[in-house]
Amino acid sequence: MSEVAGRAGYRVVFAVAEFRALWAAQLLSVVGDQLAKVALTVLVYQRTNSSLLAALTFAASFVPSFAGGILLSGLADRLPRRAVMITSDLARMALAAVMVVRGVPLAVLVALLFGITMIGAPFKSARAAIYPEILAGDHYVTGTAVTLTTLQLGQVIGFAAGGAMTALFGARACLLIDAATFGISAILVRVGVAVRPPAAASAVTKGRAVDGLVAGLKLVLGNPALRAPMLLGWLAAFCDAPEGIAAPFGRALGGGAAATGLLLAFPAAGYTVGALIFSRLLNADRRDRLMRPLSVASCAILILIALRPNLPITLLILAASGACGCFQVAANAAFVTAAPPEQRSQAFGLAAAGMSLGQAAAMALAGAAALHLAPALVIGAAGALGTVAAIGLAFPLAADRSPSRAPDHV
Repeated sequence: MSEVAGRAGYRVVFAVAEFRALWAAQLLSVVGDQLAKVALTVLVYQRTNSSLLAALTFAASFVPSFAGGILLSGLADRLPRRAVMITSDLARMALAAVMVVRGVPLAVLVALLFGITMIGAPFKSARAAIYPEILAGDHYVTGTAVTLTTLQLGQVIGFAAGGAMTALFGARACLLIDAATFGISAILVRVGVAVRPPAAASAVTKGRAVDGLVAGLKLVLGNPALRAPMLLGWLAAFCDAPEGIAAPFGRALGGGAAATGLLLAFPAAGYTVGALIFSRLLNADRRDRLMRPLSVASCAILILIALRPNLPITLLILAASGACGCFQVAANAAFVTAAPPEQRSQAFGLAAAGMSLGQAAAMALAGAAALHLAPALVIGAAGALGTVAAIGLAFPLAADRSPSRAPDHV
């Protein structure tokens, strides 16, 4: 893909009104979510001085994604997808508004964050399932790159602003903004996304719903065209381990809430730059060839943090690791494209659920390890384990490549 073609591709996807509405809604929601995550993580660490509890608080934003992906993502196949997204946004806005109330105990705040994230699972599944319907051919790969880089850009803005705003104005301001973003997102979806009928027949009994879940698991685990990119995506757990101990890591590097925000923002910033280059300047064959080596590099670079560099060098290392994570663009596009339309939301939700479970476990384990080891050593160890896992996946993934997979999305 030439640079000129890449620019034309971006113009084409943003010319689609539905894509613009979904893109703007995503950006708003992600920025608000990251503000809330930083605020709660810093708040818990300040009140308890426990790296484990701070990590568990941050991980609480991933565990419900697993539950929501398993239990709720199929709703976006059985119900109109626009209605699912609007309902999800309004419910999350209500829960976020409760978090703003003064005097709410920390345990309740964490529980509310759990609920907000769980309800977000069907929204994400519905949005991912709509994209192939509004973007055709290689434009879908471009749209996927825009979506994933927007996610990272929103994290950069939210994390950086969250650290600064929490330090200056306190947690309640961040939580109030989070509630407002969900309301605006619901309006954007209501106005900008067309009404479509459900993709699959409604499951009216518990037994049929369970059967649908089993069928979904068989689909994503049994189809090599789905399993291979899904396993690549799950490697993100090792690279996300630093996020769970960002607060104590920031203190160890001589900073406070602002340093915590920077430690969370730089991996996302690196990913944004890497994904833009990966999707705009490389053709499908090169993206395919680079997926596996980049997956190894994204983890291996983190090993350098075990040498305990200062804050600026640490931020550069985290950014480099994030940049190598750009292979997720091709993996995500290949997965969603290979999923059958009537099960696309559920397949995406199950893959996202597995990723969220791995991310939560990695962050919780990192927090526990940071009680006894320096945060830099914990992050270096996570990078080493991730490198071993990535190398182990490289050969099975090569065997799992499906000849039926569309070459435009690999």
